[in-house]
Amino acid sequence: MVVSASRRTDIPSFYSRWFFRRISEGFAMTRNPFNPAQERRVPLSPEDVDCIVFWTKDPAPMIDRLEELDNLGYAYYFQFSLTPYGRQLERNLRAKEDIIETFRELSGRVGRKRVLWRYDPIILNSEIGADYHTAQFEKLCGLLSGFTERVTISFVSLYAKIKTTQIREISPGEKESIAGEFARIGAAHGIDVRSCCEDLAQFGIAPAACIDGDLVREITGRPYEFKRDTGQRAHCRCIQSVDIGAYNTCGNGCVYCYANHSAESVARNMARHEPEGRFLLCRN
Repeated sequence: MVVSASRRTDIPSFYSRWFFRRISEGFAMTRNPFNPAQERRVPLSPEDVDCIVFWTKDPAPMIDRLEELDNLGYAYYFQFSLTPYGRQLERNLRAKEDIIETFRELSGRVGRKRVLWRYDPIILNSEIGADYHTAQFEKLCGLLSGFTERVTISFVSLYAKIKTTQIREISPGEKESIAGEFARIGAAHGIDVRSCCEDLAQFGIAPAACIDGDLVREITGRPYEFKRDTGQRAHCRCIQSVDIGAYNTCGNGCVYCYANHSAESVARNMARHEPEGRFLLCRN
C-alpha cells in the first residue's frame, strides 16, 4: 500500500506531530470526504506501507524527525511545491528564500531523487505574464540544480471556487510558449521537466505520475505491481494510494487552492485538530 500524505492538506507543514503519533501507534483513521460517516482504519506499520508520498510547500517542521522513519525502514519521497508567487497568492508561507534553503536541506538529507519539485500551478493575471514565469523558473532552476532531478508543471484549473481577478484563463498559445521555454531551461540545468495532466509531448515534456510506481520501485528496490488510480482525473498517471489527510485543513492560505473552501472553514477545522487523535480532523 502507498500512503499519500496528503493531496488534501500539508501534513509535513502543519500536522507532523500527528503524523508521527500515528506512525507510533501503527494506524490512522480517515473519513470519506463525500460521506463522512464512512470511516476507514489505515494500517501504517512498516510491513503494511510500501511507500509514503509527502505533499508539501514547507516541510521544515518534519525534517528533524525523518530519521525516525529511516530507522523504522519506511520508504518515502516528497512532492515539494515551490513557486515564485508572493503573499498576494500564497498568503501564509515563509519567505521563499528560506523555503529554498529548506528544499536544499531536505535534498541533502534524503537525496535529490526523493525530492520532486512542483512548479504548480502556473498562474497568469494582470501582473504575472509568461515572461515572468520564464525568468522565475530559470532563477529557481539555477538554485535547485543538483538538489532535484525532476520538476512537475501544470497550468491552473479554474474551478468555480477559485475564480478571482487574481487568476485568469491561460490561452493555448501562452501554454505553448511557457512549456517550450520551461523545457529548454530545465534541460540546460539538468532537471527533467514533466507535466501533470497536460499533453506537452510536442515540447519533449513527458507526462508525470505524482504517485509514481516506477519511482517507488526504484526507491525500494522491490518489483511491486501497482494499479492506476482511476479515481483521479482522466489524464492522471498516478498509481493507487490511500490518502490520510482531510480537506479544509491546510493553513498555507493559497488563493488557488482546490482543497479549501474558505479561510474561515480552515481556521475552524484547525482548531478542532488534536495531535493525539486518531483522525486528523476530530469531530465537534
